[in-house]
Amino acid sequence: MNYTFRLTELIELKQLQTLQDNFSKSIGVAIVIVNEKGMPITKPSGFSTFCKLSRASVSQQDRCFQCDNAGGRAAMSANKPVVYRCCCDFVEFAVPIIVNGQYLGAFISGQVRVEQEKQQTIPYILGRTSEWKNNAKLVQAHQQANYIPYDKFEAAAYSLSNITLYLAEQAYANKIQKELHAKSIKLAEELRNRADLERALCDAEYKVLSYQINPHFLFNVLNTIGRLAFLEDAEQTENTVYYFSDMMRYILKKSDNKLITIGSEVNAVKSYLAIQQIRLKDRFSYKINIPDKYLDIVSPFLVLQPLVENCFKYVIEPKEEKSFISLSAYDDGHDVLLEVSDNGDGIPADKINEILSDDVQGNNHNSIGIKNIRNRLRLLFGQRYGLEIKSPNKPNMGTTVRLRFPMEQNNIRELPYV
Repeated sequence: MNYTFRLTELIELKQLQTLQDNFSKSIGVAIVIVNEKGMPITKPSGFSTFCKLSRASVSQQDRCFQCDNAGGRAAMSANKPVVYRCCCDFVEFAVPIIVNGQYLGAFISGQVRVEQEKQQTIPYILGRTSEWKNNAKLVQAHQQANYIPYDKFEAAAYSLSNITLYLAEQAYANKIQKELHAKSIKLAEELRNRADLERALCDAEYKVLSYQINPHFLFNVLNTIGRLAFLEDAEQTENTVYYFSDMMRYILKKSDNKLITIGSEVNAVKSYLAIQQIRLKDRFSYKINIPDKYLDIVSPFLVLQPLVENCFKYVIEPKEEKSFISLSAYDDGHDVLLEVSDNGDGIPADKINEILSDDVQGNNHNSIGIKNIRNRLRLLFGQRYGLEIKSPNKPNMGTTVRLRFPMEQNNIRELPYV
């Protein structure tokens, strides 16, 4: 498991500043903490007068930042403290802050002098500058820099390294523990939600929601049959009863089949449309353009008829002019997209958001039915599948409800009553 973060995301800046201040006071050296780019992230502690005056110059400050960055990078490469001379001839050390193989920054400490013979053997980190020697104040301040025996200075570097290693490892462990804990909570919540949904798929309320046909439609069918039986020689009555029987047979046999196909759904919708055409005559027309290659794609039960029924409820019956319904299917190489479209006045964006939201409070039956279809598609195929609604919300521009099914269906989980 790889984590990428910044130093201040791992350890609080206040904690770093306190450690830096206390170390500077106890050892008598200047110190600052830089990030992975060599830029200071803490306020300097114990800086010498020379360095304060020198860094007042923008150009010299930039040079000092370059030295700090180079020192930190050298310590990172060595994976241990590195002692060097800065461009102004002070002795300094860099302690790398490395966590899980990631370089986060470094402690840069020093601005001191050590034994002359030892100092001459310490390499410059970037080379030497001499401009400061032309400034009397800087020369005087340079001569007043603290002197520390090299052995003590080097011991301080390794002591700080041990403290830093312990602090960083503890902070890293705490951070990972918090992240894992948060992920465990999220996973538990997802599993709980999944279990709740699976239980909902099996309870009586869900069965009613999945199997019911709008009672308004049922009464219309019965009334239509009665009127036709009275007015004609029963040919259309026979057809109406035939189509209606097909629909009822499809619904009733579902209890014996956990999974069906798009083809079965289309056949059921054809019966429904045939009945509606007998009832409403020329009030609407429809077109079904679903290629045969998609008919064997696995589908949850009763996902098309409720969408077509909505077209009648919200478009065809309220409108005076002739309406149109289209069912079509196509694929993008990975998924099959099945669309139910009408030529109504559309749906406002806020209403679409309400219909597709996870908040069930206050939603009407239509919203609940659409949520039910979306949730069953997701449960059967995965979260990237489901239902979406597109509508320009303009007169006669219509609404399109799009269902997404995977073309490759090798790993479908067979669930009851989907």
